[in-house]
Amino acid sequence: MPDIVYTTGYPGRSALQCVLPAIQAVVDKGFVDEANIGIQGHSWGGYQIAYMVTQTNRFKAAEAGAAVANMTSAYSGIRWGTGLPRQFQYEHSQSRIGGSLWEYPMRYLENSPLFHVDKVQTPLLLINNDEDDAVPWYQGIEFFLALRRLNKEAYMFSYNGEKHGLRKRINQKDYTHRLQEFFDHFLKGAPAPEWMEKGIPYLQREKEKEKYRVADSDGPLQNHER
Repeated sequence: MPDIVYTTGYPGRSALQCVLPAIQAVVDKGFVDEANIGIQGHSWGGYQIAYMVTQTNRFKAAEAGAAVANMTSAYSGIRWGTGLPRQFQYEHSQSRIGGSLWEYPMRYLENSPLFHVDKVQTPLLLINNDEDDAVPWYQGIEFFLALRRLNKEAYMFSYNGEKHGLRKRINQKDYTHRLQEFFDHFLKGAPAPEWMEKGIPYLQREKEKEKYRVADSDGPLQNHER
C-alpha cells in the first residue's frame, strides 16, 4: 500500500486519494486483475477501508478489522487497555480531525463510515472482538447492524476473550480460513461457504474450530499464544 499523506480534518478522504491512484498504477502495469481487486486492513487500516467502501466501488470485496465506524460515539470513550481518554486521539493524533467534536461536528460525521452506509456496494467482512481494549467492540456492532439494516452484504466475526488482535492460534487459524473463503468466493468465483449463506452460531463455530486443535511442540494449540 502507498504512504498516506494526510490533510488535517479529512483522514478518510486522504486515504482514499492516495490508495486509488496506487491501485490504478499497478493495474496499468498489468500486475492485477482490475475486475477482481480486494482490500484488507486492521485497526487504523480497518477504519480507512471501512471509510473507502462508503466512497468507492473500486473493490470487489473488502475486510475491515477492528474499525472505528462512528467517531461521534467513540470520541468520549476511553482506551480500556490504558484508561486514557480517546478524545486526544481524534483531535490531534491518529485521526487528525483537528479539534473537538463541538468545534468540528461535521468533520466527525463526514469521516465516520456509519453515516455513509447507504452508499456501500462492496461485500464487507468485519471482525471485532468482545475484549478489544483499543477499539470498542460496539463500533463493530454499530457498523454491522447499520449495514444489515440497509440490506448490504456484510458478515461479522467476533472471538470471545480476544482483544484488538487474535492471539490464540486456534482463532488465528479459524479466521484465516474464513477470510480466505470470503475472498476466494468474491475474487475467484469459488462457491460461497455455508457460513456466508446461513450464518454460523457461536456453538457451531466453536465445534468447527476443533479441527485446528492439534498439539505442536509448544503444547496444545489452544493454549499457545504469541
